[in-house]
Amino acid sequence: MEQALYGPEGFFVSGAGPAAHFRTSVHASPVFAACMLRQLEMVDAALGRPDRLDVVDVGAGRGELLRTLLAQAAPELAARIHPVAVELSPRPPDLPPEIDWQADIPDGITGLLLATEWLDNVPVDVAVPTPTGWRLLLVNPKTAEETPGPPPSPTDTTWLTNWWPPAPTPPNAAMIKEFVGAEGLDQDTNSLINDVGEGGGRAEIGVGRDLAWAGAVGRVARGLALAVDYGHLRDSRPPDGTLTGYRGGRQVPPVPDGSCDVTAHVAMDSVASAGERVARCAYSLISQREALRALGADGGRPPLSLAGRDPAGYLRALAAASAAAELTDPAGLGGHLWLRQPVGVALDAVVAR
Repeated sequence: MEQALYGPEGFFVSGAGPAAHFRTSVHASPVFAACMLRQLEMVDAALGRPDRLDVVDVGAGRGELLRTLLAQAAPELAARIHPVAVELSPRPPDLPPEIDWQADIPDGITGLLLATEWLDNVPVDVAVPTPTGWRLLLVNPKTAEETPGPPPSPTDTTWLTNWWPPAPTPPNAAMIKEFVGAEGLDQDTNSLINDVGEGGGRAEIGVGRDLAWAGAVGRVARGLALAVDYGHLRDSRPPDGTLTGYRGGRQVPPVPDGSCDVTAHVAMDSVASAGERVARCAYSLISQREALRALGADGGRPPLSLAGRDPAGYLRALAAASAAAELTDPAGLGGHLWLRQPVGVALDAVVAR
């Protein structure tokens, strides 16, 4: 996964960039950037409106969010923003010069650190349960053929124990035969029963993501670290995992050959716990639907009376409502999770209600 995404010919390093292959909240609508600007204004106020307000976008794509934030910000705020895009791909030739472009997260951030759909592309190992315990899943990068490999490391095994409860185990062959009686079963049925495994499902080991997020939070001197991503919690882990691929706007098998995005949802509670140990502050973990609505995104239709008074205004409001509805749809982008981890400021000061 590391090579497929970030190697010399990796998906995120070469080519046209993520926006050519899949739709994120950043690409969906300027409404997302407008809400993020309101979040930034809250951070700015909590920090006492410093002369330099850092805005660091980790996994910045081609800098789309930073460009929009600078364009939408009031002149006084825009003049104080120090925008930094963190990406491994080359700097886009049309990127505004005021946006810094670098491969590593800067230290001593005073302001807002953003990670919008970054953690789902931090590489993970996949583990499968076997009668002898967890085994790492090996994959052929050309054919995507999967085979069980060695056991996970002790660190990974501890993470699985703490954060990824095993899926319910289907009955084994002996249990089935004892229940239904072995006599009279034909050869095909016996063969099918004997093929039933001792366990099912797969898990995506989140140790690397915990470390990546804790490292990012540790770069914030004062302000807010905000992660927005596809995610799940311990009590509702998907039993078969979430590993998948995207190419050209379509979901495809996750073949790790560099031709497609390879992604998996994030164990957001584990990530939050790792960040809390660094920030030593209370955090907030809510759905994007809740977060964006609190920041002013409204998916409701504008009143028809507006069409009579201001037809152009009505159309603009209708378009904004449609965009907000997409961003807050609980079955889609609205189901993302927002993790806010403040550093050196009060949580209440940076969470809209």
